Amino acid sequence: MLEACLAALAGLLIGSFLNVCVYRLPRDLSVVRPRSYCPACEQPIGWFDNIPVLSYLLLRGRCRKCGAHIPVRYLVVELLTAASFFCAVWFLGLTVTAAKYCLYGALNVALIFSDLEERILPDEFTLGGAAAGIVFAIFVPMTQGLVSLLLPVHNQRVISAGESIFAALFCTGALWVVGFLYQRVRHREGLGLGDVKMVAMIGAFLGLQGALLALIVGSLLGASVGLCYIWFTGKDASTYELPFGTFLGAAALGVGFAVDVILRNRLGV
Repeated sequence: MLEACLAALAGLLIGSFLNVCVYRLPRDLSVVRPRSYCPACEQPIGWFDNIPVLSYLLLRGRCRKCGAHIPVRYLVVELLTAASFFCAVWFLGLTVTAAKYCLYGALNVALIFSDLEERILPDEFTLGGAAAGIVFAIFVPMTQGLVSLLLPVHNQRVISAGESIFAALFCTGALWVVGFLYQRVRHREGLGLGDVKMVAMIGAFLGLQGALLALIVGSLLGASVGLCYIWFTGKDASTYELPFGTFLGAAALGVGFAVDVILRNRLGV
């Protein structure tokens, strides 16, 4: 319990940094300098106003200096990241596997809100995340699939990394083909390259089965919410830009933690 709580505290700190990334990366700004500042008045934020969750609640979601509203996204990102870290360590202990899913959770939380607010999925999270997923596959064995049957080797680390790479490439290719066909039929872009790169990251972490499940759930979730939103707001369906990465990230979080962390790794299902 103590380990999981400490992991949650670490998640709060990581979530605070993710908020900086979500705001700055789509704008091609450094995530290191300058120090945190209010987007409205551009005044530096003191350390006492930058404590995850607590500062937001004490300030009632407003800047101390100018009174501008601070998006609730800052609070939600910190809490979701903390919850991901807590869940990973609670079910998996202080292990390399838990570290893998802590990073996986943080990446998806950042991508969910980056796409929701800016309609951008930064390469630092997608391509960087895919590379990290492949590296983790060397140390955390993935479910054996097609690669284990085709590769003439018996080294489990090599096979696991191969499964990760294959899943990333297969899912990338599949989603790219869907986007290409949509553009040929509808004569407008349906999926951005950011979505394609994001599914590569998911595949690298979850493997082929998990990534395909996340892709299916994310597509159904996005279509359902998108149709309801268009219906109630009266927006033009032909021009509305659905933040698919947001729904894909939500599905990937659910599949990654519910299926991989709880059912497969903890319960052995």
